[in-house]
Amino acid sequence: MPKGKFYTREELVAARREWKREGKTVVFTNGCYDILHPGHVRLLESARSLGDVLVLALNSDASVKRYKGPSRPLNCERDRVELACAVEAVDAVTVFDEDTPCELLELLLPDILTKGADWSHWVAGREIVEAAGGEVRVLPLEPGYSTTCIVEAALARRP
Repeated sequence: MPKGKFYTREELVAARREWKREGKTVVFTNGCYDILHPGHVRLLESARSLGDVLVLALNSDASVKRYKGPSRPLNCERDRVELACAVEAVDAVTVFDEDTPCELLELLLPDILTKGADWSHWVAGREIVEAAGGEVRVLPLEPGYSTTCIVEAALARRP
């Protein structure tokens, strides 16, 4: 049974109101999570340790394609949602179709926005979260894990 739950945008906004009323600290992160690997899991565990609820917003298939190119995603949105919900550290999963999660962040105003250190140069939504009194945390990555490297290694093994 998955730990996390999938929420539509409207359901997530309603849940956020309830979490706020309960005094829970909401942590938000986002990404493609095309091929879930141990680096992702450890990053999500690190993010979850910062609060009471971890929201993972996944790029939609169309958003991944615009960002990563026509050969991606390798795993469809439905499968990526299912895997994300199965990660113990994740409490809530949603999907966004925009190029950045800024619209979603404006609606949720999480207490903490996290991204992996590979995004330390630019965290989409930083200004939104900080203007609302939240904080942004850039988390260290697990060395040796990268979806792009996994894909490249798999392609290099083809006969």
